Amino acid sequence: MEITQATVQALLGDLVDANTGRTFNADKAISSIRIQGADVVVDVSLRYPARRTAPQVSERLQKVLAGLPDIGSAQVNVGWKVVSHTVQGGLKPLTGIRNIIAVASGKGGVGKSTTSVNLALALLDEGARVGLLDADIYGPSQPAMLGIQERPSSLDGKTMEPIMAHGLQTMSVGFLVSDDTPMVWRGPMVTQALQQLLTETRWQDLDYLIVDMPPGTGDIQLTLAQKVPVTGAVIVTTPQDIALLDARKGLKMFEKVGVPILGIIENMSTHVCTACGHEEHIFGSGGGARMCADYGVDLLGELPLDLRIREHTDAGAPTVAVDPQGKIADAYRTIARKVAVKVAERGEDHSAKFPKIVIKNG
Repeated sequence: MEITQATVQALLGDLVDANTGRTFNADKAISSIRIQGADVVVDVSLRYPARRTAPQVSERLQKVLAGLPDIGSAQVNVGWKVVSHTVQGGLKPLTGIRNIIAVASGKGGVGKSTTSVNLALALLDEGARVGLLDADIYGPSQPAMLGIQERPSSLDGKTMEPIMAHGLQTMSVGFLVSDDTPMVWRGPMVTQALQQLLTETRWQDLDYLIVDMPPGTGDIQLTLAQKVPVTGAVIVTTPQDIALLDARKGLKMFEKVGVPILGIIENMSTHVCTACGHEEHIFGSGGGARMCADYGVDLLGELPLDLRIREHTDAGAPTVAVDPQGKIADAYRTIARKVAVKVAERGEDHSAKFPKIVIKNG
């Protein structure tokens, strides 16, 4: 039996990608098939970063190819490419940033900033180029969580270079002021400051910029959601009823300005006693899942209330960075993979491909 490109395409293309739930053909993931005699080489290009899962995908497809009659060798190369996706109406993706993901909560104290930094690190660990913008002007926490004490530099006197931390490109107003300096600013000043941090930082070829949004759903948050080109938003909540009430407001805020909700993360979902192993739902249970059912969005994951998460961030070394092989880091990576897949499902932005048309009077 002669092995043809059509045979290989049909054989592999109908398989389902475990991360997306769709076939490789549906995602147009099989980018190249080369056949030399009985030897087959296939290139697969995923639309989301998959450094940790690529070997399993390659092995799985190679095993399927090995079942072909009279096949010699089978090689499957798995890579990925993250592209820009559409943002809310009237805005365009920023130069140097393919996708902006807002991480928000309706109220403070639910672990939004801790989730933001570990989500960013998890995407980085999967092979993406990632930045983290601390948008909480009044209470910036990322400098402490990342262990950064330096100030950003400028090469041209007009823009700032992002500060590198654990492989992330980062920026925060906390880099520019001392720890005990209160930001006594009104709303318009805060909005302007955030836009400057976003647009006057020389972000370098980012696949994703994670924006750690300020808590709440007031005028400041609404203005930011309207002016920052966001691919999608992630809502962080705890199972507690009070937190869920405010999380619902945060979700509706993004819906109001046309920002799609990528999903909900339930933080502090459960606590396991380190002494006896007893598991307890301190803040209630199932709240995140019920909210997802009410609004038709995905539950991206449930994270534990764990002493180590707090200890790691207090020490300036978030969990995914300091314990990448641990169960908690794996949970963050699972969530990050789901977020990346949800982003990949969005329509692509083609605005950069269109030429600028200038009309001059003759």
